Amino acid sequence: MEYRKLGKTDVEVTRIILGAWAIGGWMWGGQDEADAIAAIRRSLELGITTIDTAAVYGFGRSEEIIAKALDGVKRGDVQLLTKYGLRWDRPEGELRFDTVDNEGRPIKVMRNSRPDSVIEECERSLKRLRTDHIDLFQCHWPDPSTPMAETFGAIARLIEQGKVLAAGVSNYSVEQMAEAHRVVPLAASQPPYSMVNRGAEDDVIPYCVSSGISVIVYSPLQRGLLTGKITEDYRFGPGDHRAANAFFRPANVRRVNAMLNKMRPFAESHGATLAQVVIAWTLRRRGITAALVGARNVRQAGENAEAAGVKLSEEEIQRIDALLDEVKLDLAE
Repeated sequence: MEYRKLGKTDVEVTRIILGAWAIGGWMWGGQDEADAIAAIRRSLELGITTIDTAAVYGFGRSEEIIAKALDGVKRGDVQLLTKYGLRWDRPEGELRFDTVDNEGRPIKVMRNSRPDSVIEECERSLKRLRTDHIDLFQCHWPDPSTPMAETFGAIARLIEQGKVLAAGVSNYSVEQMAEAHRVVPLAASQPPYSMVNRGAEDDVIPYCVSSGISVIVYSPLQRGLLTGKITEDYRFGPGDHRAANAFFRPANVRRVNAMLNKMRPFAESHGATLAQVVIAWTLRRRGITAALVGARNVRQAGENAEAAGVKLSEEEIQRIDALLDEVKLDLAE
């Protein structure tokens, strides 16, 4: 597995990163803990040593599961990336959305990047992850109610203390990144990005390339849509957020699957799955340092790791790009 440095830091991550949102269960219809632990351990065995999570994933559960899976693993053999800034246990800040917790109780998730909250979240994540440092600490969503200088001033202090090795952001605009970058050098930005969601190519990725900021994309498989396993009549389980997501409208699923069917010869020629071809294509895009890919069981973990061995030719890339240019999705509210 290849590694890449994040920004101008010494932190290195695998090009395929294990994304740990789904294993927290929240918004994904639950998760079997034993399967999640097995998936993490299998990922490590196959060379995916970087894990990305967030405090809000399962309201701490994802971080706790990761700690259990890493019991006995040398800390220097893994890279732990987590996020802060979405609080379900403090009322301050700006409302992000209403949801329910793991027991089905209604709660409000708040954007809160106030300095004291950032420091408190760091301490809690360190405890849940059972570690003394976080390799990359990322602001999950910008908090308009808190001055950027205050948020990243707190991050600078955590870096000075050795509790955080590198600073990152997720879902930030170019203007927001530039403001944060002036306070503390950003090592990485994490935007959404996939074959059918390429908006980051317009501004975020070019800015990062010019500023020496690494790009770690999330949802490269568009939350499972680009695996070819979602049909027009697919029924998501209770609590699965994808049921209301515009990308999964029947007409959009039909259009994406038509494109994927045309991509199948590329997968077959490489002895790969469609998902592996999608991951390989993503890692070839200009400016992309690494891609987050989730795994909820051992099989998915193995498929993700094998994607690193799929080497698409320039001609294949161009032919896939031409297929993508034909896809028109209706994402209007």
